Amino acid sequence: MPEGDTVYRAARLLDRALAGHVLTVADLRVPQHATVDLVGSRVEGTVSRGKHLLTRLHPPAGPPLTLHTHLKMEGAWRVLAPGRRWSRPAHQARVVLGDATVTAVGFSLGVVELLPTADENQVVGHLGPDLLGPDWDEDEALRRLREEPDREVGDALRDQTRLAGLGNMYVAELCFVSGLHPRLPVEDVPDLARVVRRGRQMLLLNKERAVQSTTGDLRERERTWVYRRERSPCRRCATPVRVDQQGPPGRERAIYWCPRCQPEPLTPPRPAPDGPGPR
Repeated sequence: MPEGDTVYRAARLLDRALAGHVLTVADLRVPQHATVDLVGSRVEGTVSRGKHLLTRLHPPAGPPLTLHTHLKMEGAWRVLAPGRRWSRPAHQARVVLGDATVTAVGFSLGVVELLPTADENQVVGHLGPDLLGPDWDEDEALRRLREEPDREVGDALRDQTRLAGLGNMYVAELCFVSGLHPRLPVEDVPDLARVVRRGRQMLLLNKERAVQSTTGDLRERERTWVYRRERSPCRRCATPVRVDQQGPPGRERAIYWCPRCQPEPLTPPRPAPDGPGPR
């Protein structure tokens, strides 16, 4: 699933391409909205909320609407000049929006919903403070994380209801640079506020570039400290990086760590809760 900075860039791409345009093409290729006619709607803009995209529309008649999309694992938005060949097969297209000057295509989107803009809270109201949002609230994020003091920190940081925007890659890298084993209980993290600030800094540094890097090196195999580097030597101490699974059955996520730089906690915390999990 893409990280928050990837979704932020997708929102910016759509906003720059479509904001202010009146749609002459509006095709929602999902059964529940296949007959909806959005032609003539003015695009007010697109924003990201955690890993969710909200494209706000003003139809010719009726209240403002929001197109809610989520990339999930395979999704992507592409913006093209009209008539330009698509980068993916047409059968993967879930949304097509545009006019005579631009076409935006959403491929393999995991979520496509249309709802009144006034009801956006129904789809994003469960999220914690957005690390890249204009209303970022560090105190609220810390309060939510501390509500479950014995929860494993890696699992807690991935939970979008605690704070929104961190996925597997950033959590693995954040735990490494903070010297934290991902199974350490939240209550045992020495300076949780510093960890959260580092996570936000990672997203801020990467939101302007398509190539994500937490090491500062943009070369293909040098961009991360531990993420997807299992059995490779740690960049700091040369100890082989380890990988395991974390989370409740059916929603496990891979965790990566250096056994020397991130020593295991002495007392294992309780299992992750059976709640909704990252979204």
